[in-house]
Amino acid sequence: MTTGNKPLLFAVGGAHLDRRGQSSAPFVPGASNPGIMREEPGGGVFNALRLVVQRGVSAEILSVRGGDRIGDMIGAAIQTAGIKDGSAVYMDRATPSYTAILDEHGDVVAGIADMELYEVALPRQLRRRKVRDSIAVADAVFCDANLPSDALQWLAGLAGDRPLFALAISPAKVPRLAPVFGNLTCLFMNRREARALTGLGAEAALKEIYAALRAEGVRGAVVSNGGDAAFAFSGDDAFSILPPAVNGIADVTGAGDALAGGTIAALMRGTAFSEAVREGMAASMLTLQTHSASPRFSRQEFNSTLACIPAAVQLS
Repeated sequence: MTTGNKPLLFAVGGAHLDRRGQSSAPFVPGASNPGIMREEPGGGVFNALRLVVQRGVSAEILSVRGGDRIGDMIGAAIQTAGIKDGSAVYMDRATPSYTAILDEHGDVVAGIADMELYEVALPRQLRRRKVRDSIAVADAVFCDANLPSDALQWLAGLAGDRPLFALAISPAKVPRLAPVFGNLTCLFMNRREARALTGLGAEAALKEIYAALRAEGVRGAVVSNGGDAAFAFSGDDAFSILPPAVNGIADVTGAGDALAGGTIAALMRGTAFSEAVREGMAASMLTLQTHSASPRFSRQEFNSTLACIPAAVQLS
């Protein structure tokens, strides 16, 4: 179903507080490092949805949060983003959070995910009649691996024949998606997460990773690799795209979420897969250049960045 002229995406997953401490000098493990702390509403699904809405798709989110100050902040951010909020609030629980330590280049040194509420409460929320009704009018469904495997399987059943997209979240959590690989239209992950699924080493060639993911039952995926070539496939259509160098990376947080959001929005507008991935990479590049996991940008800024993304190269 469309909302006005816009397709509708229903999403289930993380909407929580992101805290990031970034060193302002070369990072020294086990020592006190000078730097700055930042915090903002975030979460894999929520970051991606804010990008989806910017790119012409309507969205509804189902998440869970606590009845605390942070929960109020998350609720206000969802409303400000123009996303319909179907989330549940647990007044006696704390809102989930993610805390990352970044080095002076903006790369993650360590991260702690305090997200027990997702494990406990999201499966229960999925069984509400309201969720079935929301999915019934959606054009596609999106989730992240913050949900336990049994909840992901339930969601896949509710999605039926609608496109189902998923975000890997982390090497520790991506195996939760294995039971629904056959249901996924596209799985968004990075090379570390792909290695967690396949057992391949860091030096594995793209064709090896592609073959291993297909052997695991993955039907479609976009696999990022920092500044090196990303690759993507949908069935037998497999290709790579080498992103242009980004001058002045501010923070890597949210870049993968933006890649997912930009790609999904383009696919839902009817864009061909390889061109949709290019749009996702443009959104990711813009995110890398800010200290926000979900920046806002003008259409001109987006189109200018998209023009810098090279065409896809088919895997031989």
